[in-house]
Amino acid sequence: MGKSLTQFGTPRPQAMSCRPNRRGDGDTDLPGMKAQSRKSARRLAGLLAVAAMFAACVVPAAALAATSPRRPNIVVILGDDLGFADMGAFGSEIKTPNLDSLANDGVRFTNFYTHASCSPTRSLLLSGVDTHQNGLGNMDEWTAPNQREVPGYEGYLNHQVATLPQLLKDAGYHTYMVGKWHLGKAPEQIPAARGFERDFSLLDGAGSYWDMANFTAASPRSVFTEDGRYQTQLPKDYYATKTYTDKMIEFIDANHGDGKPFFAYVAHQAPHDPYHLPKEWRNRHVGEYDRGWDALRQERLQRQIELGILHPDTQLAERMWFLPDPLVLAPAPRAILGKKMELYAGMVENLDFHVGRLIDHLKKIGEYEKTVFIVFGDNGAEGTDLFKMIAGSPGSRDFLFAAINWSQTHPNAWGDPGSYVGYGPMWAQVSMTPFSQYKGWLAEGGIRNALIVSGPAVNRTKGSINHGLLHVADIMPTLLDIAGASYPKTHEGRELPRLIGKSWSPLLAGQADSVRTDQDYLAWELFGNRAVRQGEWKLRWQFKPYGKGKWELFNVAKDAAEREDVAAQNPGKVKALTALWDDYVETNNVILPSRSVFETLEDQLPMRVPVESGYPPLIYKKQFVPPREMMADPKP
Repeated sequence: MGKSLTQFGTPRPQAMSCRPNRRGDGDTDLPGMKAQSRKSARRLAGLLAVAAMFAACVVPAAALAATSPRRPNIVVILGDDLGFADMGAFGSEIKTPNLDSLANDGVRFTNFYTHASCSPTRSLLLSGVDTHQNGLGNMDEWTAPNQREVPGYEGYLNHQVATLPQLLKDAGYHTYMVGKWHLGKAPEQIPAARGFERDFSLLDGAGSYWDMANFTAASPRSVFTEDGRYQTQLPKDYYATKTYTDKMIEFIDANHGDGKPFFAYVAHQAPHDPYHLPKEWRNRHVGEYDRGWDALRQERLQRQIELGILHPDTQLAERMWFLPDPLVLAPAPRAILGKKMELYAGMVENLDFHVGRLIDHLKKIGEYEKTVFIVFGDNGAEGTDLFKMIAGSPGSRDFLFAAINWSQTHPNAWGDPGSYVGYGPMWAQVSMTPFSQYKGWLAEGGIRNALIVSGPAVNRTKGSINHGLLHVADIMPTLLDIAGASYPKTHEGRELPRLIGKSWSPLLAGQADSVRTDQDYLAWELFGNRAVRQGEWKLRWQFKPYGKGKWELFNVAKDAAEREDVAAQNPGKVKALTALWDDYVETNNVILPSRSVFETLEDQLPMRVPVESGYPPLIYKKQFVPPREMMADPKP
């Protein structure tokens, strides 16, 4: 890791001793020098060495600042529920020219893993420490009874960890954040308390894009902070994606020219539901999605293969068994469902537009070429009906709250304040082409994401694609490397837990194609679902009916869509990966929840059956038309 720093043009300062050299092996006699003269010369040299050492100890920071090249800026752009296949550079028909430009300037990574939901991924990004130790062993919204008051399950980013902005700030970076936080609301938990110098943040997990409206009667108002102060109201003409971008540009400009690099965490709300967006962005894809989800998945898969994102033999995951074939739907419902995807596409394009504004501004002020960009989505696309889950049953308090405060249900009002639109599991599978399932689950569709890295830290062919195995926890050690900083053993008097990630330094520098060997493994647990990946293999346990309620084994290098469970044919591999799972549990304080958000799902959904194109033939058989020459009217 030591060599990698110079590849970024930023050598890490060496440890400096403030004691003179007493060894004497550096002394050199000139020919013909007398003993006394040699003694005087040595004494003078010693005094000069002490003086030089003293000067170095007094002003090391100034000397380093004068001689070292400035370290690069860092911009992390996080899309909320942005799918693997939603950017043009990863096969989408959605127009994302600005995000694609970063891909063309940098590298696309196809084997990058996050966690299955929002706050766990964010905790990994900002701490580099496993979720079961950093406070997000479960989402705060779903903490199980047996996990309450257990260290590692606080439901916020706990104080056993040091955060990325804290360490970068200590290393001389400005630290800015805009967007969704979702890692705690109390004064000691907010962005300003966890290392961010400037922030404009939504503390909740979601909310309106237009105002402070939240989703439940118990918590009707979203909570925002700016620079550590809780906001009583939002800026005029507030629209989340636009305002977050405005604020980040403002933060960067406020300190521009002072010689310090900056870390900018741009944690967009978009394209998380509800799909709120300005009217001029709502009709850019009218009718485009009426042909349905199966056709869109096939088209995206073909583009992914042509781009080199996926192997030519890649198959699509089965359509979820409870979803209809769009070919058998009547035109009206197909158009209504298509309109939801139109809105989603508009959300992604609006997000891309505002990313472009930030890029253009950095170019204008001369900072673009000095900036490392990291772009990805925080988990799989959202296939669950969150609004239905939040509102609950008719007659309940939250159902009444939703009916009053989120009442704009007509399709013509979709996108307005008071409307709530999500696009459902059919389109979530499109966003996660070619993978199985989506957010909340540990199938590939829940945890595998598109990743773009560009900027001065990257010394690989521009526009290239890499298939090395990466994880969101790698970002902490990677960015510390780029910043010329290190991960301390202690912080603010506390011993820190170990980092679980690996620096991408050799990978970005073009010295390796992967930072992991076939012996390294990754592991996940959330809501009681669990998974392990090592090399080509993935072991997975999920609640029925999305899983089997027992361990399943997939060769995800050959079967990215997880179509074939090969556990029965490979008992040795199951045993080996189960042992890794047991090691993960013991090492990271994993407590399987006594309750899960998915505990009743098997009773709510129809029985799981295979989905095969054209089955049953009955509903696909068209009217038989006899040969014209053999047709006749009835005889009299």
